[in-house]
Amino acid sequence: MNHSFRCQCPITSAVDIIGDKWTIVIVKQMLIEGKTTFKDFTDSTEAIATNILSTRLKNLESFGLITKEKLPHNKKTNIYLLTERGLALAPVILELTLWSDEHLREFHPDLQKDERLEWVKENKEEAFQLTVKNYKAKVEMIAAG
Repeated sequence: MNHSFRCQCPITSAVDIIGDKWTIVIVKQMLIEGKTTFKDFTDSTEAIATNILSTRLKNLESFGLITKEKLPHNKKTNIYLLTERGLALAPVILELTLWSDEHLREFHPDLQKDERLEWVKENKEEAFQLTVKNYKAKVEMIAAG
């Protein structure tokens, strides 16, 4: 697949891939919530439309952030898994969580509260590593059937 970018700026190029309304949400759902199937994504509280979800999953796959495989015990069901490139977004996801907690609460008083955020703020690198480790453990459980 031929990929085109708006310019040579690294930030703009990253936004070209993950900066739309849904892509980073899908990565978050995979990384934090353990979602792997199309149904998992469509059943989520974010309620992404199926046509948009299909497009975003294909885009993530084309850039090597996810892979599409079959469930070991159900060859009819596709599962989507983060690659190392996709897992490298863990710090971005966690930083967005911290930023939102600190800067959006006045605009969104119902924003979910999580007592673990203080620990994450004080232990960012460990939190990133733990998030990735937990994700990989989930993937191993899926692979084992």
